[in-house]
Amino acid sequence: MPTTTTLAATVGTSTIAPAAQPSTEAGWMRNRPFDVHFVWTTSLLALAAGLAGLVEPRLFAVVLAIDVWALGYHHVVSTFTRLTFDRESFGRYRNLVIQLPIAVTVITLAAVISCGYWVLPTVYLYWQWFHYTRQSYGIERIYRRKAGATVRIDDYLTVRTLYLLPLAGILYRSYQGQARFLDMEIWYLPIRWPVLAAVAGVTGVAMAAWCYQIFRAWMEKRLAVPHTLYVLSHHLIFLTGYILIEDITVGWLVLNVWHNIQYILLVWLYNNNRFRKGIDQQAPFLSTLSQTRNVLFYFGFCLAISTAVYAVLRHATHAASMGSAIPVTLIVFMIINFHHYVVDGIIWKGRTQAARNNLGQQPA
Repeated sequence: MPTTTTLAATVGTSTIAPAAQPSTEAGWMRNRPFDVHFVWTTSLLALAAGLAGLVEPRLFAVVLAIDVWALGYHHVVSTFTRLTFDRESFGRYRNLVIQLPIAVTVITLAAVISCGYWVLPTVYLYWQWFHYTRQSYGIERIYRRKAGATVRIDDYLTVRTLYLLPLAGILYRSYQGQARFLDMEIWYLPIRWPVLAAVAGVTGVAMAAWCYQIFRAWMEKRLAVPHTLYVLSHHLIFLTGYILIEDITVGWLVLNVWHNIQYILLVWLYNNNRFRKGIDQQAPFLSTLSQTRNVLFYFGFCLAISTAVYAVLRHATHAASMGSAIPVTLIVFMIINFHHYVVDGIIWKGRTQAARNNLGQQPA
């Protein structure tokens, strides 16, 4: 399953200098075909997963299993293509691979011992909300920078709507206070109706103002289409996942599928751009794997690695849990998630020219 993924920091702050002259591909993160799949195929698959869970509860378990195996595990392993698949990266991030897991394990175990097992799904719910929001904000910043001078929408307003809707969503889930999340006992922030109503009201006003600016830009034929489409998909997914779907777990599935697929594609794009000049003798395996012609092999390899690693972990933790009241599998998998969140919050903060190039924000 799947930070405080701060792709946002890679692309700078919310005030963005306009580009002098957009190219014919201005606004697209990679190109039109890739971005259509990145934005809308991903969104449709996420919505379909939620619909399946609503229509047939027995189907939910199947969809969840596919999401966890094909996307969730794969999503975590994708991060390690940036940490360990070449000597330079491993040297740079050695502490994240060796020392950080120990620290996360100690902190997680201390929290469980002092608070109980409910702390795991609780921290996961609120941390993954922040993680999903920050990743989406970071992607929006990429689209915003790529669009340059074509964006006529107030940037401050766009950013506020990106955060306000997810905030209203998680407050609504807290206000609902459903007894179980992912079939686990959970604790919620004690949100009262006046607080929820106030945030919802501010969100509604901000969204209305943003929609008006979008409509005006469209009427003037000055709409930055790729950027607008991404922001619309963000609002659609967060609205559906946190508000429109009543059940918290089914709603989470929508967000989780959307987030996982986008993350997997984004890491591939980063690696593909990093080695766009061809095979790098300093990183022969990763650079070969990341070539466009090898895209199916890249995803297949990552999926095979994630399947093998998690199968061993699941078998080992299940055996350790036999005859014990301690949910070893839950603890281990949450430690992996929390470690992943921290790692993402660090590795996507690069402000260097190379980092921007690898996200397609500057010409090669």
